[in-house]
Amino acid sequence: MKSLGRRAEGERLERMQDSPRWHDGRFRNQHPIQPGLRDPAASMPTVREFLWGGERRTPGRALPTLNPHTVWARRPDSGLRATWLGHSTVLLEIDGWRVLTDPVWGARASPSTLLGPKRFQPVPVALDAMPAVDCVVISHDHYDHLDYPTIRALARSNVPFVTSLGVGAHLQAWGIPPARITELDWWETHTVPGTDLCITAAPSQHFSGRGLKDRNATLWSSMVVRGTRHAAFFSGDTGLTTEYALIRQRLGPFDLVMLEVGAFHPAWGDIHLGPANALKANALLGGGTFLPVHWGTFSLSTHDWDEPAETLLQLAPAHGARLLMPRLGEPVEPVQVDTVAPWWRDLQSAHAPAPLPAATTPTALPATLPWPLD
Repeated sequence: MKSLGRRAEGERLERMQDSPRWHDGRFRNQHPIQPGLRDPAASMPTVREFLWGGERRTPGRALPTLNPHTVWARRPDSGLRATWLGHSTVLLEIDGWRVLTDPVWGARASPSTLLGPKRFQPVPVALDAMPAVDCVVISHDHYDHLDYPTIRALARSNVPFVTSLGVGAHLQAWGIPPARITELDWWETHTVPGTDLCITAAPSQHFSGRGLKDRNATLWSSMVVRGTRHAAFFSGDTGLTTEYALIRQRLGPFDLVMLEVGAFHPAWGDIHLGPANALKANALLGGGTFLPVHWGTFSLSTHDWDEPAETLLQLAPAHGARLLMPRLGEPVEPVQVDTVAPWWRDLQSAHAPAPLPAATTPTALPATLPWPLD
């Protein structure tokens, strides 16, 4: 199956093996996990709980969206603007350049077009209607961040890719020429040719893999995007780690911080943030304007689809966090937004559970999931 990707070999593999993060044939998290992140009393969700548990795992009707093209036609007054397009896909306009993070236009976060988590609704802007971008940043190789049909479509453009060590093997297998691929180890920086954009890979606490036998065969990273006047932090996927304080020291301060808040579970606490730990991570990073990502698009855990947003809204004042929570497709400049309108609450009364039909029950999966699918 082509969507599984390809393993690294040759010079690419040799460079991976030279990384300080490579041990015994795979990448590993380098920093000790903070105590208390994973609830010792929490059990892994069963397959049945993961696939059918909870009536509010999906919104009751389509989420409100905006058409951003009119706004995109003019440059941001402040020099920094972000448009959340769903999950971890953000069009970042920074100091005259455009960067697209973890682009996923596919219908499912899965190697299959028939099975796996299905997105709540299409991306508010079709991929072929997107403006030209100067760089695509990909944090790691999980299906909800590295999407085969999207990459195949982007292969027809000339856009360069910046990603983590090893992920380039997938990109190259799907039609991206090697000259357009830059793979970074943590703390390495790449200046995008023809621009003033500097992309730096930084630590995160996560894992990788697209199949049953390639766990941690590629690196996972957070990414820092810096222009001439502004800097933005993009978490990719991560648990809470004190390395965020080091990132702040070495690469901060940040005008915009994009942190994952969805797809969390008490038993997964060391590799996903969730909203409460995202607020702690934001503080470690210096408290820049906080744009939550990795929610509102796929049901990848057992919590309500809007729980990340509600919890953030409740906890943010005590942390002194400045939230930026736009609707899908709504371009926002961090310096111009002072309040949050909880737009997601309009959908609460219209919920209708949407369980999968019995015919799709996976009979070959284990009784419990040993780790998140994301």
